[in-house]
Amino acid sequence: QVQVVESGGGLVQAGGSLRLSCAASGRTFSIYAMGWFRQAPGKAREFVAAITWSGGSTHYADSMKGRFTISRDNAKNTVYLQMNSLKPEDTAVYYCAASSRGLARYDYWGQGTQVTVSS
Repeated sequence: QVQVVESGGGLVQAGGSLRLSCAASGRTFSIYAMGWFRQAPGKAREFVAAITWSGGSTHYADSMKGRFTISRDNAKNTVYLQMNSLKPEDTAVYYCAASSRGLARYDYWGQGTQVTVSS
């Protein structure tokens, strides 16, 4: 089993920045990739970004490219999501997830961290 815990959410004004962290524990050697997703009120959960655990290959949703950056620190078993130029429509609960099977399916999910962007 892998456990993931998010942190770093909060309230920020439009145009501001936040950095989310996701710490993984447990059977971290089984992780292939980690990803960030978000869910806004009344909307479906959507993919934000992902990074492979060993090679560090990154993948982004088109709407996030250029504003969000995913990175990892393998020594700390932690993945980060740097979010810049935030917009009110970025307001959502952000979830971290770990996958042992590839980029398309995530087995382990955190409880989420709220990001609120005020206009």
